[in-house]
Parts: sequence; structure tokens; C-alpha cells
Amino acid sequence: MPNAAISTEPVLWPISDQAEVVSSRKPTWHALWTRSHCEQLVYDQLLSKGFELFLPKIDVWSRRGGLRHLAGVPMFPGYLFLRHAVGKSAYIEIRKARGLVRVLGERWDRLAVVSDEEIEALQRVLNARLPVVSHPYLREGQRVRITRGR
Repeated sequence: MPNAAISTEPVLWPISDQAEVVSSRKPTWHALWTRSHCEQLVYDQLLSKGFELFLPKIDVWSRRGGLRHLAGVPMFPGYLFLRHAVGKSAYIEIRKARGLVRVLGERWDRLAVVSDEEIEALQRVLNARLPVVSHPYLREGQRVRITRGR
């Protein structure tokens, strides 16, 4: 084929509808499930990649070497929150984090969303700097009755 012409013009591929939807999405909050005691590890990795994260921590008394001191522990052990308009490439980057089990939701394009109001309420509670105790009176398997709420 000595007479074959080689085109050097760039090929423009059509943008898929899905790519347009992902880029036009506004950032939403998502819950990330981590391995036990890996919340801070996942938080640090994703923060270094430029993601916006929220890891609510509460202060609890801890004893090490005979001394008592306050230690920050996750309010929701095994979970942290990410705010991002998650597309396929962002989802893959998030999933690469060591210690992450999964992003809650059905699939990468149908992730569970945590409302802005819920996150703001958590931030208000933490900013109040009041003592927060996680349900000390409830035990696993105990029956409860919800009287109000959504």
C-alpha cells in the first residue's frame, strides 16, 4: 500500500449523554464504609487527592499507660462522608483508597445520597462543643419505638 494516505487530523469523539450528566451534576454528600478503625486512613488518602470529606469525631476518655486523656474517635465507627459530583473516573479514584470497603449505593452511578441538612446538623452538633454520647442506654437487639422524625 505505498499510495495509502495517512490522516493526521484529530478524531473528535461525540460526548456521551452520561458524561454530560456527570459533569453538570452538583456535588452531593455520600457515605463511605471503611474497614474497622480505617476511617482516618481513608480520610487522609482521599483528602490528599483533593476530595472534600467530613469525618465527625467525638471526644472520649481513654486510658493508656495508667494515664487518662481525651481521644477523638469517629462518631460513626466505620463511616465517613464525601462531598463530590461522582462520575466514573472519580468513583474509581475513590475506590482505590486502602481501607475502603465501598461507597454506599446500588452502583457507581446510583450512589446513596446524604442530605445537606443532615451533614449541617452533624456539623452544628460538633461545633457546639457540648459532650456527645452515642446512645449509651441502647443495646443491640433491644426494641425501640420511634415517635417523631422523617
